[in-house]
Amino acid sequence: MAEEGESGTGEGPVVEVRDLRVEVDGRVIVDGVSFRVLPGRVTALVGASGSGKTTTGLALLGEYPYGARVGGEVRVTTGGPVGYVPQHPASVLAPARRIDALLTDIARPRVLRLPRGERRAAARALVVRALEDAQLKDAEALLRRYPHQLSGGQQQRVVLAQALLLGSRVVVADEPTTGQDTLTKRRVVARLAALTARGIAVVLLSHDLDVVRALADEVVVMREGRVVESGPAERLWAAPGHPWTRELLDSERTSVPFDDVARTRRPVMRVRDLVARHGAGTRSATVVLRVPALDLRAGECLAVVGRSGSGKTTLARCLAGLHRDHDGEVRLDETVLPGSLRRRTRAQLASVQYVFQDAHPAFDAHRPVVEQVARTAVRLRGLGADAARREALGVLARLGLPEALVRRRPGGLSGGELQRAALARALLARPRVLLCDEITSGLDTATRRDILGTLTELMRERGDLALVLITHDLDTAGLAHRVAVLDAGEVVEQGPARTVLADPRHPFTRALVGTAEPVART
Repeated sequence: MAEEGESGTGEGPVVEVRDLRVEVDGRVIVDGVSFRVLPGRVTALVGASGSGKTTTGLALLGEYPYGARVGGEVRVTTGGPVGYVPQHPASVLAPARRIDALLTDIARPRVLRLPRGERRAAARALVVRALEDAQLKDAEALLRRYPHQLSGGQQQRVVLAQALLLGSRVVVADEPTTGQDTLTKRRVVARLAALTARGIAVVLLSHDLDVVRALADEVVVMREGRVVESGPAERLWAAPGHPWTRELLDSERTSVPFDDVARTRRPVMRVRDLVARHGAGTRSATVVLRVPALDLRAGECLAVVGRSGSGKTTLARCLAGLHRDHDGEVRLDETVLPGSLRRRTRAQLASVQYVFQDAHPAFDAHRPVVEQVARTAVRLRGLGADAARREALGVLARLGLPEALVRRRPGGLSGGELQRAALARALLARPRVLLCDEITSGLDTATRRDILGTLTELMRERGDLALVLITHDLDTAGLAHRVAVLDAGEVVEQGPARTVLADPRHPFTRALVGTAEPVART
């Protein structure tokens, strides 16, 4: 169990983990993990999805899965709360409360010693400062929004602002740059580096090796719940000793491009004069997306890139019928699709499938994952239950999820594993258009390579499948046939991926590409 001692001083560790073992329902998910965390330093836990990183990180907060048997010791010596920035920020943001209320609740205790008449303004100043420190521009406008009106990257930075408001001396950052563009990623790296300059210890849980290289002082490599290698970051990068560490490093350079997949000239989906809004029907309604024209062809992969909050997810939600407040047309073949998901036919629902950036809310917490995946084939294709289950198990296995794993409930899978299950569920509908919203952003390099390779194979096998790949990762975007670049809700450039990324014409695209080299700690 987590313990608190006297405040850490000097260079002594602020966290000590010794022989941590976590077992749930007879299954060991963390086994014999030990490491130390020093003040003003970054300790990175890296490894594949399901390796035990998040379970280990949450142990620093004294949080464990329900019914877990815990052994070993986790000792936190700072005497204060441990801040936590989760991989899926929506899970800790109350959906019915505005951002202002969420953050003010945290700031209010810090101003109680001030005269009553000064407290509200002081709390507001703390909130705005925390949002600015978390790299969120236009804080005043953002405070009026609800969590669902923010992009995944914006939600993540709001949660980082919560941790900053708590004044924690230890911050656990679980994939803090997941789903964020390169420009924002650099700022988050700078923000975390600034925390360490103030003596705050950061425990970084990440698959993003560029970010780990930029930030980490110590690296702990995990696989299947165990530490396979650890040590100073420079030594580990220069001479990795374990085969799994070497595989993680090598897999960064071995992704298969989509370019060799046969394409047709026939558009399967056409977008014309699309204008999307937030808060339609209110005085604060704002236009968040304008797309005059966009075509998607059968057998084609279109990558959509841009900064967090640029409208990428809103575009995908409009195509899927999940964002009703829009004008314009979305055509599947020659049929205009209803703007609302509820008005689409079963065939139209099957034809356009969406895989969300955060897979957790899309699953029922009380039913086995395989049943939920198979249900798609029953509901949208009319398959019998047994046939649907067999097909589901086959697709799940192809995505690296064995039967023993997917018979569990969603809580028994890691974030990356559940993301792959969400992809399998969409594929069981046999869609014409597959919308993938940052589906590789929470995966380690080896798993990301395998998933992209599987998608390439599927597109080759099914010549009529079109893929929209929303991503912040320009290396992943470079594998696509075409790329569309969004900035502030506008498509500023589109064309062949290699041409646009190698020779960008628009100033924003040039800025985006110009920051694509490895991020650096400043």
